[in-house]
Amino acid sequence: MKKLTLVILTLSAMLLGTNVFAQGKYGADSAKCITNLSFYKEYFKQKNYDEAMPSWRNAYKFCPPTANQNMLIDGTTLLRQMISKNAKDAAYRQALVDSLITLHKTRAQYYPKYAVTAYNNMGQDMFNYVKNNPKKLYDGMEFIIANNQAEVRPTFLLFNMQAAVELFQAGQLDAETVINLYQRNSDLLEKIVPANDADKEQVANVKNDMGSLFASSKVASCESLLALYTPRLEADPDNLQLAQSIVKTMSMTEGCDNNDLFLKAVTTMNRLDPSASSSYYLFRLHGARGNVKEAIVYMENALASEDVEDSRKADWTYELATFCFKNGESARAFEYASKVAAENEALAGKAYFLIGNIWGATRCGGDEIARRAPYWVACDYMNKAKAADPSLTDEANRYISQYSVYFPETAEAFMYDITRGQSYTVVCGGMRATTTVRTR
Repeated sequence: MKKLTLVILTLSAMLLGTNVFAQGKYGADSAKCITNLSFYKEYFKQKNYDEAMPSWRNAYKFCPPTANQNMLIDGTTLLRQMISKNAKDAAYRQALVDSLITLHKTRAQYYPKYAVTAYNNMGQDMFNYVKNNPKKLYDGMEFIIANNQAEVRPTFLLFNMQAAVELFQAGQLDAETVINLYQRNSDLLEKIVPANDADKEQVANVKNDMGSLFASSKVASCESLLALYTPRLEADPDNLQLAQSIVKTMSMTEGCDNNDLFLKAVTTMNRLDPSASSSYYLFRLHGARGNVKEAIVYMENALASEDVEDSRKADWTYELATFCFKNGESARAFEYASKVAAENEALAGKAYFLIGNIWGATRCGGDEIARRAPYWVACDYMNKAKAADPSLTDEANRYISQYSVYFPETAEAFMYDITRGQSYTVVCGGMRATTTVRTR
């Protein structure tokens, strides 16, 4: 009881701080203030914390907070020592922890230049000493985040999220609150400016851990997200930040990226802040839905964007060529694959292979020779493919064998005044190629 009384007296002195401050830098009893400051500091320098503690208590009692900032800083060290020594006395330990938190708040209040540091130190102490109390930890982290914003330590955003998830699972927070908290903390992580590579790595780790925690917590079902966000986006269709939050949150929820809301949110992002990435994303979304024309337009926009790198542009062009081929747009597929073959040596083999299959699948009108001529072109490109990329040799040879079956017989070609080795131009399906006559 005596110990608790000492802690309470310490806190009471804080409440009187403003009145004491009005009576001078060292308070109403400046002699006691200065004397106890001197006594505790001598012991503190020697790390004799047990002997320093009584004088420090008196200094804190008689001195206003503005008398000496180190009195508050040193007090946090002394209180941590006391907390460790009294770990088995739950009530006293809790009073000490409360006093420690009060010290940090006092420093932030009276020394605003150091408020960010004080609150960040407070956050670390809260995690160390109240992490088994999710409600208290959650409230404390919310207070620190509200004050420090993008200057908060990144790990506190994760601690805050962990406490929120625990409270959700205990029925003390609703899903919407936790979802909004996740979005806010994610936004703050984006605003934090790392001072060095170590800090940059820490931000990245927190971002990953927080995303994993959100996904594994099952806080947000796709149904709840749809119910929460659909009316919001309808009411505010030009809100870029809202659209970004919807995309990020729904992406973290399994099976929640194939719905109208998600598509609208990505479309809003692309409309308000166009980029190669968002256009490409819309290509994938529309492609998955079978919206071929829309998908092609978005991929063409992505390729035309100035912020896409050359290596990625080649990959995307090849992907677009493949998409067009699979969706019956052979002429476009031929155009894009030819572009890849001409501009990117690493992908030339795959591009030639694709063009070979495009020609092999092309059905032309006209006489018998005209209908069979695309197979000559198909084999030409299969040979180009294995020359450019030897790893394609076996598969290219397999297609050459298949396509060669459709070559005209020698006698049949003779009837059309066509002979083996003769040059022949094929124009079909919006494509054109010059090849060499081959017969069976």
